[in-house]
Amino acid sequence: MPYPLKIEVETTNPAEIEAAIAHQADIIMLDNMTPAQMCDAVALIRAANPRIQIEASGNITLDTIRAVAETGVDFISSSATITRSPWLDIRMRWGRPT
Repeated sequence: MPYPLKIEVETTNPAEIEAAIAHQADIIMLDNMTPAQMCDAVALIRAANPRIQIEASGNITLDTIRAVAETGVDFISSSATITRSPWLDIRMRWGRPT
């Protein structure tokens, strides 16, 4: 039995999306697109093959996540929890004080 491998392709424009569809990608990531561009991309992908999963990524924040979700993508990934969070330096010292 073959290993269940899935291929994900990151795309930034319609030409890359069409190439990913033509090469039978399992998941297509829409990177750094506006919600309007994502709507067009979702329609293109769904018309070609409704089984392809779609991920949105790039510049997604709490302010934009609802609009991105409403485009019809299957997954949303965001680095905002890391890149836009304040850092807290916590140190622990073990042993006897000197």
